[in-house]
Amino acid sequence: MDVLDILDRLVAFQSVAGQPNADIAGWIETYLAERGAQVALLPGPEGDRSNLFATIGPADVPGYILSGHMDVVPAAEPQWSSPPFALRREGEHFYGRGTTDMKGFLAAALAAVPHLTGLRLARPIHLAFSYDEEVGCRGAPHLIARLSALCAKPLGVIVGEPSGMRAVRGHKGKAAARVIIHGRSGHSSRPDLGLNAIHAMAGVLGATVSEAERLTHGPFDPAFEPPYSSLQAGVIAGGQSVNIIPATCTLDLEARAIPGVDPASLLAPVRARAEACEANGFRIDWRPLSAYPALSLPQDAALAALLRELTGEAPLAAVSYGTEAGLYQAAGFDAIICGPGDIDRAHKPNEYILASELTACQRMIEALGARCSA
Repeated sequence: MDVLDILDRLVAFQSVAGQPNADIAGWIETYLAERGAQVALLPGPEGDRSNLFATIGPADVPGYILSGHMDVVPAAEPQWSSPPFALRREGEHFYGRGTTDMKGFLAAALAAVPHLTGLRLARPIHLAFSYDEEVGCRGAPHLIARLSALCAKPLGVIVGEPSGMRAVRGHKGKAAARVIIHGRSGHSSRPDLGLNAIHAMAGVLGATVSEAERLTHGPFDPAFEPPYSSLQAGVIAGGQSVNIIPATCTLDLEARAIPGVDPASLLAPVRARAEACEANGFRIDWRPLSAYPALSLPQDAALAALLRELTGEAPLAAVSYGTEAGLYQAAGFDAIICGPGDIDRAHKPNEYILASELTACQRMIEALGARCSA
């Protein structure tokens, strides 16, 4: 199977984040085992989805991890020109959900495996494919926690998120949370007998807006766009009818933090404002949704130099999106981003990748194999 055959199979799996993934993980496991890799499926605590870890070469020697995720975002937009889970070709363009984010990288890595297994690798190359990255990197922490039992400490981790095959040394961290305010329902003609949850949430929303504005004044990191941390309200819901006092109101919010700033700390003022509502009789339910730290690989790191050699270009300082690379770095492993495709095509109808991008990624991985050969 070549890289396009593999991509066709991967896109056909409707591996939407938050759902069981035995079909895609099982197919990849079989593919790798049949080609001589050492493979382990690592079930997560949810019980219906798994991470996958595979090794080509000696597992007890420090090597390199190629990290990606098997899940994709939903594809319910009506603007799709063709079924999103069926790969469609138009010249050099290959359309389908996940082609860029990030089954293209998985396909390139898998296509390189027969070449890698034919080499005498003195240092191993590992494949670490996680689940539920698109809902906050939920699978990767469980995989990272198992690494010490699976391989020697790696020399570096290459996260294959779409970067135009230009290595990237940094990204912001993220924390997301949901706050639910529980009030007391009643007829709108007697507001004195109820507790209006939407009115209470207005104060919490105001605190969110105020904190978001405050963050625009720094601290700053010029490597990023925007060069400061950010906070936003993303989803708000509450109420049933105009003549019913709303008993509940829900707000989802997220913070994105420059390196050196704890993303969760940016949510703290909003949480404090929400919990202050309890003094007026409301009940507050605060639920963390996801979190991962920022990535900041030094410019002179050996991994950055390696990717410069493999790609022929100096790594970029940073990108605005986030990945599991920050989790690997927090666990003590150097990590960098480099993968095919463009992030601006992701999470949209008619997502696509170019054949030339897939070829470039496969060649980079095979060149890494040559560097690891005896």
